[in-house]
Amino acid sequence: AQVLHPSAMEPCIENEIPVYVRNIFNPAFKGTVIQGRSSSLKSAMSNSKVKNWRSKQGEIPIKGITSVDQIALVTLEGASIIGGASVAERFMGAMHDNGINVLIITQASSEASITVAVPENEGQSALAALEDAFELELSRSTVSSVSLVTGMAIVAIVGEGMALTSGVSSTFMSSLAAANVNIRLIAQGSSERQVSVVVCAKDATRALRAAHMAFTLSETTASVAILGSTGDIGSALVKQLNGQKEMLREDLGVSFYFDVAACSTKMAITKDSRGLDLGHVDLNDDEAVDFDLDRVTEIMEAGVNPLRVIVDCTNSANVSDYYEKWLSSGLNIISPNRKVAAGDLERYQKCCQKTRENSVYWQYESSVGAALPIITTLRDLVETGDKINSIMGCLSATMAFTLSSFNEDLPFSEAVRAAVDQDYTEVDMREDLSGMDSAQKVVILARQLGLNINYEDVEIESLLPEDIMNKSYSGNRKEVNEQILEDIKCVDEAMLERFQSAKADDRVLRYKILIEKETGKCKCYLEAIPRTDPLYRLKLNENLVAFETSRYATSPLIVKGAAGGPDLSATGIFADLLRLTRAVSSSQG
Repeated sequence: AQVLHPSAMEPCIENEIPVYVRNIFNPAFKGTVIQGRSSSLKSAMSNSKVKNWRSKQGEIPIKGITSVDQIALVTLEGASIIGGASVAERFMGAMHDNGINVLIITQASSEASITVAVPENEGQSALAALEDAFELELSRSTVSSVSLVTGMAIVAIVGEGMALTSGVSSTFMSSLAAANVNIRLIAQGSSERQVSVVVCAKDATRALRAAHMAFTLSETTASVAILGSTGDIGSALVKQLNGQKEMLREDLGVSFYFDVAACSTKMAITKDSRGLDLGHVDLNDDEAVDFDLDRVTEIMEAGVNPLRVIVDCTNSANVSDYYEKWLSSGLNIISPNRKVAAGDLERYQKCCQKTRENSVYWQYESSVGAALPIITTLRDLVETGDKINSIMGCLSATMAFTLSSFNEDLPFSEAVRAAVDQDYTEVDMREDLSGMDSAQKVVILARQLGLNINYEDVEIESLLPEDIMNKSYSGNRKEVNEQILEDIKCVDEAMLERFQSAKADDRVLRYKILIEKETGKCKCYLEAIPRTDPLYRLKLNENLVAFETSRYATSPLIVKGAAGGPDLSATGIFADLLRLTRAVSSSQG
């Protein structure tokens, strides 16, 4: 804090006088007490053995994390530096002769370069000093270059005993990598009382927060943008996040700061580091601005929290076009939007590649079974070496509800109306009734199995005629729904015949999905199933997926549960968000 000069501490050190460090902005906090003299490295090495810092339960080796702004890097490179005993002497002599304050010095093991960190206002002087000192070598090209990089900052962790505590540097470096902070220079003394890195100044705050989180000196925090926050799913998610805010902070040590909340036309942007209060965001007031995906990207890229997440609750193709860019920028994505996960295979593969290249996460569990852990279960089976033979089930709550409800007394179209009233259907119910919704989910699961398929590769049985699928409807959502419900009365008779035929054979109608790994066959179809089929007892708004594998050969592994409605979809997104915070925290450890 540049309050006490080091020499002012000497009497306190020699006479065991305690020094109390307090925060004037938080006077109630007990602060830090510094007292006594630390042991020398020689003494510590002779009396101790190396231990991992996490094994010392309750003892954190880092006592402080600090930064120094307005730093410049000056580098000398060239083949003549190799083996030249006087090069370092001449380098530092030039700094001394010109009154340059060298904060850090590093030299590559190959001896091909020397870099120093200096105050930014002395950078040009340092550059000129080296150009003068090595003028002859530069003219002969035996020294390749002398360069200056400005706009840097030093971030350092400070503690006692790090030389005998393994894992400290790796935790520090891993936390910066996870926060997408690039390290330009590393310096670590033999005592390891301080480990310093030089990063871009614009990333310094994020680097500090990442280090704090990694060493559990602060709670896990995430900057979040919610797109589609006023839609059915987005509104349900906002309600759940608000309701669990205190529990997350107190019990899990997790806090979410909301930088952006947006609908399709307007968005609210936070004005300070506290984030938006989602319970009081009104996208119709004067402070809301026009929705702009480039502006959203700019805000999230500039975020100071190491964990930055975009939650896409839309069904927008325009939003999904930004996925690759966001992942490339170190932003994490959580989405029930299937436009990319079930879209063009090449774009899907590029996004998967970006997650690996940039150490970010793209979570879309809720895109298949709402809150049901279907993708998670499938990944666990694959990653533990089980061989998946087939996947069978029902992935449409609309289909499950409608086919379980309609009978001789309740026409098919009226059962669909009841599903609409329960908010089980997609915005356009034709996506459910045509099998499009189920087919997209099949594509997502098949790709998890390693099948490189597109939507067009899925065999789909639609319950609607082509003229209804191709028809254009106008009006608000309620008016469009009424028009579609009126039109689909034309299938009531055909559906009743299939119902009666199934009933005569003691069967029931279910809309099934099937993925066969060996043949690559993927299909969605209506089937009259017997009592022995797991789908026979499927309830009104349930989804069910049965995994037949080498290990689950005699009896399939079944994931089953309610999956209809925005509340359950929001729960799946919320769970993905918490999984993401745990994954980032563990990766830093």
